[in-house]
Amino acid sequence: MIVYHGSVVSVENPQILDSQRLLDFGAGFYTTTNREQAVRWSQRVAARRKTDTRYLSKYEFDIEKAEKELQILRFEEPDAAWLTFVCDNRAGREPKQAYDIAIGPVADDMVYTAVTLYEQGVLELDETIKRLKIQPLYDQVLFHTEKSLVFCKYVKHEEIGGKADE
Repeated sequence: MIVYHGSVVSVENPQILDSQRLLDFGAGFYTTTNREQAVRWSQRVAARRKTDTRYLSKYEFDIEKAEKELQILRFEEPDAAWLTFVCDNRAGREPKQAYDIAIGPVADDMVYTAVTLYEQGVLELDETIKRLKIQPLYDQVLFHTEKSLVFCKYVKHEEIGGKADE
């Protein structure tokens, strides 16, 4: 499986970074199977760091071998288990089960709004899930532990700099 990582630097040697930000799937190295999603991530990082330089790094992920050797959490759709997992991570709560890799939908801006309304008690669980399922969802693949990175092999990178896709 090919996965991508968008950033302001090329990442030939992925690392597990413990971010100060509370992210959907917790700390780790975030990738996606969707090239355009990775490009958008690079744009967000570039805007936050006030730079036009952006890179798209490409990796081969040996998912078949990883499934035999690691604990993989897989969320096929935004359901109650996914929503609980995302909310727990964003609140800084420890996950209920250990995992090396998490795979599932990414909470983009539209999804983030629904999740936030759920966290604030404005939306009930069923209404939140209903709203999530009508959004176009992209995936994310999080390498959460050092041993998971063994299955993520760098292939190449490309500079995609500038504010618009080139």
